[in-house]
Amino acid sequence: MSTSAETSKGPLAYPVFRALWIATIVSNIGTWMNDVGSGWLMTSLSPSPLMVALVQAATTLPMFLLSLPAGAMADIVDRRRMLLVAQLLAVVVAGTLSLLTFFELTTPWVLLVATFGLGVSAALSAPIFQAIVPELIDKQALPDAIALNSLGINISRAIGPALGGIIVAVAGIPAVFALNAVSVLAVIFVVWRWDRKPAESTLPPEHFWGAMKAGLRYARHSPAMHVVLIRAAGFFVFGSAMWAMLPLIARNTLGLHAAGYGALLGAMGIGAVVGAILLKRVRAKVSSNLISIVATALFAGVTLTLALVPNPWVGGAVMFVAGLAWIGMMTSLNVAAQMASAGWVKARALAIYLLVFQGSMALGSMIWGTLASRTSIEVALVSAAVGQLVALGLAAFWRLPKQPADLAPSNHWAEPVVALPDVDDRGPVLIEIEYRVDPDREAEFVALLRKFSLTRLRDGALRWDVWEDVAEPGRVVEAFIVESWLEHQRQHQRTTGTDKLRQAELHEFHLDEQPPVVRHLLRPR
Repeated sequence: MSTSAETSKGPLAYPVFRALWIATIVSNIGTWMNDVGSGWLMTSLSPSPLMVALVQAATTLPMFLLSLPAGAMADIVDRRRMLLVAQLLAVVVAGTLSLLTFFELTTPWVLLVATFGLGVSAALSAPIFQAIVPELIDKQALPDAIALNSLGINISRAIGPALGGIIVAVAGIPAVFALNAVSVLAVIFVVWRWDRKPAESTLPPEHFWGAMKAGLRYARHSPAMHVVLIRAAGFFVFGSAMWAMLPLIARNTLGLHAAGYGALLGAMGIGAVVGAILLKRVRAKVSSNLISIVATALFAGVTLTLALVPNPWVGGAVMFVAGLAWIGMMTSLNVAAQMASAGWVKARALAIYLLVFQGSMALGSMIWGTLASRTSIEVALVSAAVGQLVALGLAAFWRLPKQPADLAPSNHWAEPVVALPDVDDRGPVLIEIEYRVDPDREAEFVALLRKFSLTRLRDGALRWDVWEDVAEPGRVVEAFIVESWLEHQRQHQRTTGTDKLRQAELHEFHLDEQPPVVRHLLRPR
């Protein structure tokens, strides 16, 4: 266990986190250089706004398709080995794209396929990068670590695009693709040297399909996850317009070359770095929900300005503001997603968040690219900005939380008495819990119990019901069905500190001195 002195020093006091953070910055610089090269190359290969927008879609679509399977794998296999494989894929794809471009063999569709391949690597890696953060630091340092990761990403955004634009101008597009392949080696080296201790469990690992279903079930029945996913979709569908159209804005509207395009992205990165530095102080005084509202309004203003004021200097200034807004929204959503995901399902829950994030970006890129092709870039940007302002209304109904829930394992359920042999593989299992409550307070108790049903469904129940005894008022039976006895054992390990408090509220209604009677029933063979 780390000491309080270590915690007070912040996330960079933890050696593996520090090394991975630095390596990720190096790798992300290569990624941003690659993005500059890809976007600029497509404007040369095809002037169609739709084809240029499809570069962004090809980057984000793999996350939409693969993030949940990747998250399920990351929760049931060795995350270190999986991360190594994903990063090696990026090296191979980036290196191949560099060679093809050098020999002038890259066509628009070859570029899209290679971009998709790099997106596959990112989709396999992203849930792992998100999920391993709590493994590398103490819980108290988690919010600062998330903000620091966002800072690292935006340091890369400040350096990578500008550097990429210069390298494209000086050495050509194949050079940025080659440097991207080299930059990934930094992450591979750190992960290869990481001596990760595998999680200990008395239960066998989940099967792949079962793990995926459990992740979807968790997201479906977790109100905290609902807030994150709805707010993410509302922001990114409209926010994607600026990203999708930016290469064309730089080249056609602002009359910039590759270095100027990189400078625009660099200005955004500098704004994000400044925002990340300020954000820690701001979070102490302002709620995450208010930060997200201000960030959304600012980003909408940036999108509108790029459409209506075609001036390079104004473009650079508003891109700085875009960086402030982007880091504010991303950090608010990422912290909320971490707070909403329990340890046993963390990679899957965060993968679903990434799925919504990248899926919204991919969908938005295709929508705004199509609209720009049929009308104009300006019409697409104005429409997206108006949509983003309308989506601000989501913040009134789905507010980002102020305080994190206690999702640490509580292990407060009593172990069931088992007299039958070989029950692990049997199912389904019916669990009945019998409460004795004051008949005058039964309606109040049942209402509270129905709210608690989301916890049962979130952690593995396939069906939940509540019954009252017609012959004995005040006798209430809660019943839920679980797929197998093994899955019910996993339910015992999934209970959290917050669940324990809510269950204690239920037990305050129970009149008997003994705890509620619990029965476990198996269907006969």
